[in-house]
Amino acid sequence: MRAAIFCNGEVPQISSVRDLIQTDDVVVSVDGGMRYVDALKLIPNIIIGDMDSVRPELLSTAENHGAEVLRFPPAKDETDLELTFNMLKNRGFTECLVIGGLGGRIDQTLANIWLLAENHSKDFHICFDDGCERLEMILDDLFIEGNQGDTVSLIPYSAVVNGIITQGLEYPLRDEPLYPQQTRGLSNVMLGKQAHIQIGSGRLLCVVRRQSIS
Repeated sequence: MRAAIFCNGEVPQISSVRDLIQTDDVVVSVDGGMRYVDALKLIPNIIIGDMDSVRPELLSTAENHGAEVLRFPPAKDETDLELTFNMLKNRGFTECLVIGGLGGRIDQTLANIWLLAENHSKDFHICFDDGCERLEMILDDLFIEGNQGDTVSLIPYSAVVNGIITQGLEYPLRDEPLYPQQTRGLSNVMLGKQAHIQIGSGRLLCVVRRQSIS
């Protein structure tokens, strides 16, 4: 099962995320992310959070359409997105698309990237996509779909990443390491519509910035 999770961060152009949603996605609104669900004229299946940033009329309308509402107190140890990941894993979801999980407050953005890194696994795949940028954690290999000229940055997560092999990028890596204290992996460029990245060990954050969005 895949969940399309809408958070309350920034989405540069709401129309650019419309094609990311699949018809069988379970739509999850994380508190104020309901504004994007409403803009896309979607009906959420689940609304989760402390409800401090969702507009009351949107919440009421969603409840009237049968949305499940999971309320938590504002004074808690987890962010609403962390609660969301925990809930989805417990319910057997295997894939998450997170929209609106970046931008705005830098502390929230950094925390969300750490949540991506710590929760992503072979059994629980997470990607962040706002229509302009896509973030995924590479555990072994990843095929990237895009266009010529898209920017690809490879950022080691917490430790050295060894045995990196890339295909389809302007500046190739041939069984080489990347180190977290260096910036060598930033701002590579796609040569066509697909690139392939393999790693031998470690975890590698892949950030794809699309050259243009429609």
